Amino acid sequence: MNTISIGLLGLGTVGSGVVKIIENHQDKIMHQVGCPVKVKTILVKNVHKERDVNVSDIQLTTNPEDILNDADIDVVIEVMGGIEETKDILIKALQNKKQVVTANKDLMAVYGAKLLQTAAQNNCDLFYEASVAGGIPILRGLVDGLASDRIIKLMGIVNGTTNFILTKMSQQGRSYEDVLLEAQELGFAESDPTSDVEGLDAARKMTILATLGFSMNISLDDVKVQGISNVTDEDIQYGKQLGYTMKLIGIAQRQDEKVEVSVQPTFLVDTHPLASVHNEYNAVYVYGEAVGETMFYGPGAGSLPTATAVVSDLVNVLKNMRLGVNGKGTVTPQFKKKLKEPDQMFSKYFLRLQVVDEVGVFAEITSIFSQHGVSFEKILQLPVKEKGLAEIVVVTHHASLLNYENILLKLRDLGSVKEVKSSYRVEGGTK
Repeated sequence: MNTISIGLLGLGTVGSGVVKIIENHQDKIMHQVGCPVKVKTILVKNVHKERDVNVSDIQLTTNPEDILNDADIDVVIEVMGGIEETKDILIKALQNKKQVVTANKDLMAVYGAKLLQTAAQNNCDLFYEASVAGGIPILRGLVDGLASDRIIKLMGIVNGTTNFILTKMSQQGRSYEDVLLEAQELGFAESDPTSDVEGLDAARKMTILATLGFSMNISLDDVKVQGISNVTDEDIQYGKQLGYTMKLIGIAQRQDEKVEVSVQPTFLVDTHPLASVHNEYNAVYVYGEAVGETMFYGPGAGSLPTATAVVSDLVNVLKNMRLGVNGKGTVTPQFKKKLKEPDQMFSKYFLRLQVVDEVGVFAEITSIFSQHGVSFEKILQLPVKEKGLAEIVVVTHHASLLNYENILLKLRDLGSVKEVKSSYRVEGGTK
């Protein structure tokens, strides 16, 4: 092979990292693929903008056609973001027989199946390792490292912004609003943090993980999503008293060929490995029938960690080019999607109630749980500043979501319950 030419879509944080790694690691890349690799053209919004990376010998353009129609460009790397327009560009790249690497989780969560089908039809690779958990090789781990196993559960911290916020709230006793402001000042959170803090970013990543892990076409609409904006310091402190750490957890699990996927604030027992994943770090816990429990841990974002995953995908593309097997590795989902119903989803729950401080109130509450066959694992009862009221915190044993939601409805109708203050899933500990 002669020099491999790359067309790069986007020169932001990750794009700049890709250019730096290809330049600085050229010897290692050449050793693996057998020829030089060069970024030939980059799509940017403004060709005259000052850059913190050397692009003096690279053509800059504002027209994607300059990349899509260039016969010399073998691989298109997409790190510019966006969904609809980006989808159209990548479909054309694949139709023009160009290999594609993307870091775009939003795109893959919505149009991944269509893009992979287009890649297969054109004998092209489409790799997207960097779309989930930055520099952690979790997708390759599922597809290659655990290819012979049957994945039964994926559970992870896949959003660095929310993990940073919850870590600071837990360790420093600060409010959500206060820590969010710091996260924005440090660049961990966007000026509009909705996608991160309301769980949408994590949901997109869990869609990708569940699709690969379970070999089913899971869509974003299948993911039950709850963000962290209503988590209070009081919730976190009560959890601490009971031996729990609060994290935004994505969970995908399979049982009897049916699956459930969710993203929600979750109390983990302090001894769970994910409980010790702090700040902007990500980690994904994988349960396989044969391998048992494994955990993938590392930086979930950032220029160089994410760019490392992109260039690793590029190296795999180039190895496939050398072997003449591009597009041969695409595996369509094996199983038809079957989602669990609420009576088939089981978990433990943390529930915090503000109640009238009178004799018999706790017996009333206990009776409602008993009617639905749900028992308590832990109980806290505490007075509150407001006279005549008390707070009750309970952690249930495993209960179906259907039963638990019916219990919540009855509690809200109970005269002695002034307010259901909060409710969270609980993971780990005894059954």
